[in-house]
Amino acid sequence: HTASAFFGERKNMAAQIQSALTILRRKQVEARTGLTRSPIYARIKAGTFPKPITLGSGRAVGWIEAEIDAWLTAQIEKSRKA
Repeated sequence: HTASAFFGERKNMAAQIQSALTILRRKQVEARTGLTRSPIYARIKAGTFPKPITLGSGRAVGWIEAEIDAWLTAQIEKSRKA
């Protein structure tokens, strides 16, 4: 019983680590959140949306999947409390 709980926790932890290491590009963030480019950047500026990270030396940016997932969860919780 405890061994299966242990492996369940390890599997969950591995999923969290994998999610934390997954980078989403803007089109993927738009698809997940339902927001388009302008509202995403307006919310970043307002401090209400996760900031992207730069990828390489160019202008390319991406978002950490775990941060987008956490933002979505918070939006759902706010919506349900309203």
